[in-house]
Formats: sequence, structure tokens, C-alpha cells
Amino acid sequence: MKPGGRNAKTENRPPRQEKAAVKRLLVTFLKVGVSAAIIGYLIYNATQSKAHGNVFADLRDQPKDWELLFAAWAANTFATMLTFIRWWLLIRALDVPCRFRDALRISFWGYLFNLAPLGIVGGDLVKGAMLDHEHPGHRAKAAASVIIDRVIGLYWLFVVASAAIFLTGFWRLPSPELRQIGLGMFWVTLGSTIGLAVVMGPKALTAWLMYLFRRIPHVGPPMESLLSAIQLYSRKPKVLIAASLMTVCVHLSFAVGCYCIVCGLFDRHLPLYLHFVMMPLSAVMQVIPFPVGPSEAALDFLYTNVSLALGTPVPSGQGLVVMLAYRLVSILIAALGVFYYFGNRREMAEVMHETEQAETEAADVARHSGK
Repeated sequence: MKPGGRNAKTENRPPRQEKAAVKRLLVTFLKVGVSAAIIGYLIYNATQSKAHGNVFADLRDQPKDWELLFAAWAANTFATMLTFIRWWLLIRALDVPCRFRDALRISFWGYLFNLAPLGIVGGDLVKGAMLDHEHPGHRAKAAASVIIDRVIGLYWLFVVASAAIFLTGFWRLPSPELRQIGLGMFWVTLGSTIGLAVVMGPKALTAWLMYLFRRIPHVGPPMESLLSAIQLYSRKPKVLIAASLMTVCVHLSFAVGCYCIVCGLFDRHLPLYLHFVMMPLSAVMQVIPFPVGPSEAALDFLYTNVSLALGTPVPSGQGLVVMLAYRLVSILIAALGVFYYFGNRREMAEVMHETEQAETEAADVARHSGK
């Protein structure tokens, strides 16, 4: 190995980078441990519950509808590919010369890192780092595209959930907990809409907000990055409208895909229209930074309580099984990019090294800004 090669860089890391790497590893193991504990509790709870049948016995004994399960894979693959196209559209809107096939390759890598619980960095960070690595001089635009892509996805998740809650009458179900969830989602959607309207308003107002955020330790830098990203796209309404329409299709396809899963696995299940409420509500829990667990717990809670409110109870744990099956479908979708994974390992190693350095520098800046 030549001096200064990748191994030499790894062996001669500065102490602060070594400490940062150890800290990231410990945080990762903590997240995995908490996720395993949540899933373990949900499985234990399902096995102990004797009411309304045994979900695992049903899963084992009932015949599977493989056509519906394939339809679930197709619907979720369609939704995933739409997110890749949406990000490419956002990149091109900032005049970054990224070809679609390159955006597809980078998106598959980011998707894989979002699935891998032992990954050191998240998929969004990988996407931004790879785009910056391949198109030097566009770091701010790369970061902005990733941030806006996530903001659009999350905002329209709130909107779709709120619209479905209202249109399906979910907010009128005879359950105080479900009514509170519905009301809470209405308020979250309203607050998000007002917040986006403010930050996309006059530049003077945005500049004042950015000045205020700079004075807040730790929280300030990411909020300033968010405002900067939104400002880059605030004068591109056609792109935002197209990305928003695609995002609505993504969330609806996700709900249809998961409905196909439950129909393919179980005879007793909730109707399709309620999945347009339950799937977005459970997906909101993905903002909690754990590999698995929060979404499974949310969907299991919703399946159980909605079915009881309707008087058509399903076995405890059905929501858990559906979400775990969706995780498996996601792995099968990731397998579509297998050629990208094996063909770009060297580039990914370089990007990972650069990303670790960038994370360490960002942590140093955040730490000093808090003093």
C-alpha cells in the first residue's frame, strides 16, 4: 500500500476523528439495541394475547396470495422510484449537471444506507456526499436538494394523513386516543403549513430568522441550513408543484402496497380506505432516529385500536407483521441496485472517508458555537 493511501489515512486519523468514530459506533449500537427491544416487546405482546386469534398462527396456517404480495412489491417499488426521480428533478432545478442514471445510482446507495441498521451514516448524508464528490463545487446545492427532498416528503405526509383522517371519518371513531391522534395531526399540518409559508416569504423576514437561528447553540446551524435550502427553491414553484404531486403519489402507493401485504397474508384485515390514514401516521414515526421499531409500534397500535373501534377486531400483532413484511419488501427493492453496489465500492469508500471528516468538522463547529 502506497503511503498516503486509504489505509494510511485510516491508520493516521487525528484523535478527534477517532473519538468521533467511536461515538458514532456507540450511538449506532444503542439505536440497534433500542430497536431490538421494541420489536421484542411487540412480538412478546402478540404471543401473549389470546384475544381475537393468534397472528403468528394465522401467518403460518393461512394460504398466501402471492399475486397480491407481488402487487405489494410493485406498488412500493413504484413509490421508491418516484422518490428517486423527485430528487433528480430537485437536483436539476439547481443546475447541477447530474444525469438521471447517476442520480439513480446515488439514490440506490442512499436507500441501502437507510435500510442498513449498522450503517455509520444515514442515507441522506450519503446522497449529498456522493453528489458533491462527483460534482465538486456544488456542495451547498447538493445539501439543499437532500434537505428539500426530505422536507417535501415529510410535509406531504402530514397533508395526506390529515386529508385521509378528515375524508374517512377517522376523527369521529369512538376512541378518545384515536380522536386525539387525528386532532394532533391536524395541528401539526397547520403548523407546518404556516411555517413553510413564513420561510418562503419575503427575503427580509427570512434573513431575520436566519440571524436569530445563528444565535441558538446546536439548533441554529441545522435550522440555518434548512432556511437556506428553502430559499434556493422558493422561486421555483413549478418544480415544487411537480415534486409535491409526485410525493402524494408516493404516499398513496405506499398505503396501497401495505394493504396488498395484509390482504396477501391474512383473511381478516381492515379496509383499504383506513390504510390511507394508518400508513402515513405510522410513517411519521420514522423521524425518530431508530432503524426499526417506532413505525412498527405505531402501526400495531393503530391496527388494534381502529379494529376495536369498528367492532371488527383483528389479532394483536397484525400491524407489526405488516410493517416487518414491508421492511422485507424494501430489502427486495434495494436488491434492484445490486450492480451499483458492487460497481462503486471504491468510490463509496472515498465518500465515506470524506463524510466522516465532514461530520467531525460539523460536530466541532456545533460544539464551539455552544460555548
